[in-house]
Amino acid sequence: MTDNLVKTPLTLLGLGDMGTALARTWLAAGHPLTVWNRTTAKAEALAAEGARVAATPAEAVAANELVVLCLLDDASVGSTLDGVDLRGRDLVDLTTGTPAEGRSRAAWAEARGARFIDAGIMATPSMIGVPEAGGYVFYSGSRPLFDRHRATLEVPAGSRFVGEDPGHAALHDVALLSAMYGLFAGISHAYALIEGEDVAPKDLAPLLSQWLGAMGFFVGNAAERLTSGDFTTEVVSNLSMQVTASGTLLRTAAEQGVDAGLITPYLDLMRERLAADPAHALEDTAGAITLLRRRAGRN
Repeated sequence: MTDNLVKTPLTLLGLGDMGTALARTWLAAGHPLTVWNRTTAKAEALAAEGARVAATPAEAVAANELVVLCLLDDASVGSTLDGVDLRGRDLVDLTTGTPAEGRSRAAWAEARGARFIDAGIMATPSMIGVPEAGGYVFYSGSRPLFDRHRATLEVPAGSRFVGEDPGHAALHDVALLSAMYGLFAGISHAYALIEGEDVAPKDLAPLLSQWLGAMGFFVGNAAERLTSGDFTTEVVSNLSMQVTASGTLLRTAAEQGVDAGLITPYLDLMRERLAADPAHALEDTAGAITLLRRRAGRN
């Protein structure tokens, strides 16, 4: 028996940069792979590496029980699989989407006789197939289905199962990405402040990295306070002090000719929390997080 015969065969729909990286990793590991892509040239490029190229999504889905989707968006999933017989198929949707889309797509798949797992990739294409890079994928939905295919799914990147709710993979994915963009916003503002000054970005870079690393304690601290509801015990820099200090940030931005739009939303949130009740003055700033749902009209 050859190595290929003991490896789970699978189908992959979607060969963008991420899909191509996934495909090459599965092929290199000896998994028989059927691929389909709307642009056939990308699929044909993988034929030389051992992939079987399907002419249509229906042909690709019919080829294997395990079908992995890595398409542009949730709408692309619906249009690609429109009219395709999904009965008896195990769908793993790596397409980036929202929690509601994950839940809706799970019900959609089950109504068509398929089993379904949603997923969120926490990696760039260059991290796929490189375990030391630290990339992984969130999965949610049917736990038995995930366990059945876990070994195959973990070939390109590690896995983290985050619950039976099909929307939870997307929820975790977007939560982490949202934090990333907030971090990027602060870094961008910092570099804008020194533009035109006798301060080289490469000299500020290690200072930024060290400071942001030191401030990483806020992640766990905020989680504990949001869980307990206690925003006042062992506070290092209280809300009143933070609000007062924020004026310096805004004045400096004005002096440097920098638009403060990347940082003002958070500063405004702290001010709103303080203005709502003077008793909040001695709180940790994590209390301001509770305003975000209220602003959106949710209690």
